[in-house]
Amino acid sequence: MENRGMKRGIVIEDDWPGHSPDLFTYPEHYQEDIECVYIPNGVIMNRIERLARYVLDDFTENIMVLCVLKGGYKFCADLVEFIKILGRNSNTYLETRVEFIRLKSYVNDQSTEELHFMGSRDLSFLRGKSVLIVEAMVDTGKTMKALLKHVETFEPKMVKVAGLLVKRVPTMTEGLTDYVGFEIPNRFVVGYALDYNEYFRDLNHICVISGTGKMKYKI
Repeated sequence: MENRGMKRGIVIEDDWPGHSPDLFTYPEHYQEDIECVYIPNGVIMNRIERLARYVLDDFTENIMVLCVLKGGYKFCADLVEFIKILGRNSNTYLETRVEFIRLKSYVNDQSTEELHFMGSRDLSFLRGKSVLIVEAMVDTGKTMKALLKHVETFEPKMVKVAGLLVKRVPTMTEGLTDYVGFEIPNRFVVGYALDYNEYFRDLNHICVISGTGKMKYKI
């Protein structure tokens, strides 16, 4: 396995208040459920395009993309699309094949810090491949660390991790994510396919959920 050379993300400071939701469009039924728009969709997309360039700089052969569902599906789709677009406009076009793995690590707004596979644990299709794991959120890193350990039992040629968001938490494990979109404080965010009990995936922006939203959709 290669050593990790993390591309640090855009750092959002602890005191960043976000933007007023009134400045943006979003589904009307979430009007009372969003405290602020933390990262607007346009900023997300521009940053993902930059991550795609990092990936193309590092990979020299076809990429086996392992998308962590459900929260990672939009990030994965957009990242792969940018990899294709940038590749077509250069001499570094790489074929991408996407496979999916579903994990569950949250109940309400609390991480369970355990790796729960939803479906098959067999990832033998990764053997000998250059693998890019795509995950929307990395916080303590315990789930990602367990996933990396599981992936490496199938003997891939190379493994790198793209995380759209890396959360600063006291128990975070350093150095697990090679490509970081944004480094954020320990706040519970939703949108851009990140959910709170399956709600808010339809938000285009990354937002901080309000206390009202937490109570409304709590299970």
